[in-house]
Amino acid sequence: MTTRTGPDHTAVRTALWRALHLHADAPPHVIEDEVGLRLSGAGDDWRARSDMDVEATRRTRASIVARARFVEDLVVAETGRGVDQYLVLGAGLDTFAQRRAAAAEAVGLRVFEADRAGAVEWKRGRLTELGYGVPGWLRLVPVDFEGDWWGQLAAAGFDPGRPAVVASAGVTMYLTEDAIAATLRHIAELASGSTLVTTFLRPIEDVEPDQQEQLRVAERGARASGTPFLSFYSPGRMTALAAAAGFREIRHVSAGELAGRYFTGRTDGLLPSRGEEILVAVT
Repeated sequence: MTTRTGPDHTAVRTALWRALHLHADAPPHVIEDEVGLRLSGAGDDWRARSDMDVEATRRTRASIVARARFVEDLVVAETGRGVDQYLVLGAGLDTFAQRRAAAAEAVGLRVFEADRAGAVEWKRGRLTELGYGVPGWLRLVPVDFEGDWWGQLAAAGFDPGRPAVVASAGVTMYLTEDAIAATLRHIAELASGSTLVTTFLRPIEDVEPDQQEQLRVAERGARASGTPFLSFYSPGRMTALAAAAGFREIRHVSAGELAGRYFTGRTDGLLPSRGEEILVAVT
């Protein structure tokens, strides 16, 4: 079987939306990230893409930058209490390690980015080509998510006996419920004090009426590209899955909470959609 090289189209689109936030939205910016744009190699005409329409994607990109900022704030808070491992599942074009390198090095943080082999090797090459390199504390781990990927992480130096932050953003919608439940159980077995932060798509009928068609378009596009959305969850159902997996503390972070945290005082009406929300669970 041929290994697919390069990033998934969803990873590229997410990186470009983070850059579009800087180019199209007024300050203050929720997150400042053009590194993903550089990594993507999208070209000078990237804003002409149909999925970069400034008005149509306003609330979606607000959700994207809000989730990225929330995850990074959580990582900073956890490293402040001594956690020294950060695992990104389905890392794609995540750029924490490039943008926050000095802070990571200062606290001795080890960052593990897990993704399929073709994406990992492509990213390693791009980081080298662009001069970022891959420092020793950053481990790019090729994994087979259908196989023994925990063993692959352990071989790369990840220690399940030490607390960690585990981030899984924009992933659950592509997995079956059985796969999600299995992943939750694995993470719940990590050392006490580990924190999972994951996102989930709400059912289309639960999304703001003016955003439902946008989600339908995204769903059709995902199906056409061969990566269909498989799972939608209400907050209650997602919380129940985490409880069944064995987490001791679980909370749902709503779009409203993200709006209050990162968008208060804006005059342009930019707000995240409740189409994708966040679950935080602690072992």
